[in-house]
Amino acid sequence: MSVLIFVEIAEGTIKKSSLEAVAYGAQVAQQENTSATALVIGQAPAAELEAIGNYGARKVLHAHEARLEHGVIQAYTTVLAQAAEKEGANVIVLATSSLGSAVSARLAARLKASLATNVVDLPNLSGGFRVKRSIYTGKAFAEVEMKGDKKIIAIKKNAIDPQVSAEKASVETFSPSLSDADFNVKITETVQATGDILLPEADRVVSGGRGLKGPENWNIVEDLAKALHAATACSKPVSDLDWRPHHEHVGQTGIKISPNLYIAAGISGAIQHLAGVNSSKVIVVINKDPEAPFFKAADYGIVGDVFEVLPRLTKAVKELG
Repeated sequence: MSVLIFVEIAEGTIKKSSLEAVAYGAQVAQQENTSATALVIGQAPAAELEAIGNYGARKVLHAHEARLEHGVIQAYTTVLAQAAEKEGANVIVLATSSLGSAVSARLAARLKASLATNVVDLPNLSGGFRVKRSIYTGKAFAEVEMKGDKKIIAIKKNAIDPQVSAEKASVETFSPSLSDADFNVKITETVQATGDILLPEADRVVSGGRGLKGPENWNIVEDLAKALHAATACSKPVSDLDWRPHHEHVGQTGIKISPNLYIAAGISGAIQHLAGVNSSKVIVVINKDPEAPFFKAADYGIVGDVFEVLPRLTKAVKELG
């Protein structure tokens, strides 16, 4: 028996959230006195696959036939189910993400498994198998008992601080049995998010709202983001006005993020926006309105004009090196 971890890749690179999942799965394997095996679907360099061992997986199964390059959820579910059977895995770990959420729900139904999402801590094995989940968009936690023989755990981003070693994983080609039924959905278009640092994977995010007054002023957000090696984001009104692309919209109806640092510039802090960012570990709010609701959720607040504050912050960050 082993713990199986589903690892996502983007353009041949392992996602940071999946490396966190590997580290988590390896620790669960230690609890269960077994081994951790990672499953990678899609093309990736051999060195990238071997480096998964740095995070605790001793073996990597690599499924990379051409039909799997398009991210068809049904096919991914089949691959995971067959890999779990091959490895005798009763615990499957993955990152909470748009892909992970879609796959985990289908896999739970197929395997008749217990499913827990947004998990933030290792299982408590005293008298059962209980996990701690983030609920209500990060406002509370719930401890749930997973009673199924098979268990699927989707961990929340930035909930795990991986310990990295110099170990390498052995890589094994995995050739699942796939039918035409696994590909009965046709993907007609894929729009890739752009940027030096992709928002869902970012540790730091600099976000702007209507207080920036127009897209022509976004350079001050981007300058600070570059200085901090951060991703950029925006509020819903900004994306609705086409000032910024929709994939930068964070909030209840956009992307939900949990970076270590979230800087909000010129955003009032409506509840819909807070729902997407209140899992951030540190929130810094910059707004010239001292009554802006966002200040109630902030760890640090600056009452001031974003056109004055952001350039000064950028200068200070650059001076710190």
